[in-house]
Amino acid sequence: MSIQVSAVVPTYKRPDLLRKCLNALIKQQFSPDAYEIIIVDDACSEETRELVEEFSGLSYSRKAGAISGSGCEYSSCIQIRYVAAVETQGPAMARNIGWRMARGGIIAFTDDDCLPEPDWLKEGVSAFKDDLAGVSGQVVVPISKTPTDYERTVSQLANCEFVTANCFYCRSVLEEVGGFDQQFTMAWREDSDLQFKLLSRSYRLGCAPAARVVHPVRPAPWGVSIKEQRKSMFDALLFKKYPAIYRRLIRSGPPLHYYGIILSTAVFFAALLAGNKPLALAMAILWAGLILHFSLLRLRQTKRTPSHILEMLCTSIVIPYLSIFWRLYGAYKFRVLFF
Repeated sequence: MSIQVSAVVPTYKRPDLLRKCLNALIKQQFSPDAYEIIIVDDACSEETRELVEEFSGLSYSRKAGAISGSGCEYSSCIQIRYVAAVETQGPAMARNIGWRMARGGIIAFTDDDCLPEPDWLKEGVSAFKDDLAGVSGQVVVPISKTPTDYERTVSQLANCEFVTANCFYCRSVLEEVGGFDQQFTMAWREDSDLQFKLLSRSYRLGCAPAARVVHPVRPAPWGVSIKEQRKSMFDALLFKKYPAIYRRLIRSGPPLHYYGIILSTAVFFAALLAGNKPLALAMAILWAGLILHFSLLRLRQTKRTPSHILEMLCTSIVIPYLSIFWRLYGAYKFRVLFF
């Protein structure tokens, strides 16, 4: 039987997570002869290579539906390939390397920190009807009733379409449009870019809600939201390429209180230099009120532990400045009017 679908998974120095992902992929309710798994290692890690080679020796028992060592009766080895990405350029490049090596007519994308459900491939492939170029699956993000701010942010993936944690594309379509834009060197907006590219060229896209991938939220370091602000520079690139679609499907920009915080800061220092103490005091009070308001917004329906409250207060002071900085940096880097 020929390969029908190729599952492409980029990875970077996360062997423990990749092992769980591979365990889910080899348990797919899909003929082992009809799909392959391609792991693209963006770190060229020996540990990752050895892990993939370990899984390459497994076989899938059609009779028992279980994983065993090679040589099992009624079994067929799933083809699992390891590819080292020599130049570390981010997940967009890694995915391009993967799908270009694939032999399946359909390319299924997921990430090394995701757990595809057993019928993921079956449901995704069966959704390709009526000349669809791509299909978006459902991402399930389990979080507690009182998550952290970071966990709540990650959970928004469940409301997004065509995220690379769970999407399927025809290989022929990827060849026609060139795949992912490798200018997106971080894991941000490269998936939306491909979606927008297809929409702009009138390709038909569909949804497969039954093709589910579980995306557990990984533990994050204290203050992780500060580091995350750097990603916003790629919003400028996406806007530059597809302004109309960006306005229609994303529409998001920095909250108005970000600009209020920055403006009150600027007026505060200007008032100090001018010797206008009443105005400086008024701006300081306004700034403090806006920061408090921002912190309370982030704490709404999230954890109220002392550590998390302190994290929200501290990071809320920094985020507005970093968010606007990286958006303006992106506007400058990609030469587009974007703020």
